[in-house]
Amino acid sequence: MPWMGIQDLWTFVVAVLVFLALPGPGTFTLLTATGRGGVRGGYTALFGLLLGDQILMWLAVAGVAALLRANPLVFHAVQYLGAAYLVWVGIGLLRPAPPSGETGGIRLQPGHYFRQAVLISLLNPKAIIFYMAFLPLFIDPARHQGVVTFATMATLIFVLSLAYCSVLIGVGNLLRRRIIQHPRVGVLLKRVAGVFLIGFGVRLGLSG
Repeated sequence: MPWMGIQDLWTFVVAVLVFLALPGPGTFTLLTATGRGGVRGGYTALFGLLLGDQILMWLAVAGVAALLRANPLVFHAVQYLGAAYLVWVGIGLLRPAPPSGETGGIRLQPGHYFRQAVLISLLNPKAIIFYMAFLPLFIDPARHQGVVTFATMATLIFVLSLAYCSVLIGVGNLLRRRIIQHPRVGVLLKRVAGVFLIGFGVRLGLSG
């Protein structure tokens, strides 16, 4: 039974947690700020990342809302495309990464963690595309409640992000060493996330 217009609520929660566990610019920003500025620095960067993420999410929401108003058939087509997109991203995560000299380090200046974290989040255009593909998969067009449904999804993502990132901040230095100095940890996390994404895409596509 959909809750607040959200179908497959627990799948939605698990999917968000999987995405959060996937190392990326936001993760390394948070760990770098924690390593340099302690808990205070970590949370300063975290709220910058959360603000940027919410801005991108609501930009995507505007597009999804327009699709809902346009035509139910169009919206269902977008749901199938979203499922296919998740499978495509999952397959990409399973492929070997091309060799590069990057170590995952993020350049941050003390005293500017919040502003820099917001910019790092906003300068990721792929996030809007991802939300445009991700959010429709969990919306029930028949029971959708407009802004209430979107606000509920945004709040859940915010709360889950805050909880997960608080754990990262708590053990930031340890995790930073393991992920940055031992790339195999990051590769393993990416492959696990890839398997989950493929599974989510196939399951949601078949149930659409």
